[in-house]
Amino acid sequence: MQVQHAGRLVAIVDDDNSVRTAVGGLLRSVGVPAEVFASAEDFLRSAKMDQVSCLVVDANMPNMSGLDLHQTLRGRGNSIPTVVITAYPSDNVRARAQQSGVHCLLTKPFNEDELLGAIRNALARAGR
Repeated sequence: MQVQHAGRLVAIVDDDNSVRTAVGGLLRSVGVPAEVFASAEDFLRSAKMDQVSCLVVDANMPNMSGLDLHQTLRGRGNSIPTVVITAYPSDNVRARAQQSGVHCLLTKPFNEDELLGAIRNALARAGR
């Protein structure tokens, strides 16, 4: 599946190294620039944050969840289209994702086409 990215960066924020590696590798294999972060705090400290056109975050991480990160960014006026991934798709997670305006919620395990489609749509939404 082709993902139009116009050189824009996708950030993957997940405390699971295997997920970060797999998603980052998948994106790079289809020509999408990707940067990985082990925590929401690492992402918030990054100098690359202003270059990010799409955020892929884990819903369940220590200290700050992916949904908390999304809400923090929105509170700062930074509305990066966000794809939330979770292995625990509870009604609470779904409701929070919908209320906070995330672009997409994907349940693990998901396939490559689902993830790439969500990212492609998020990049189109970013309009960057």
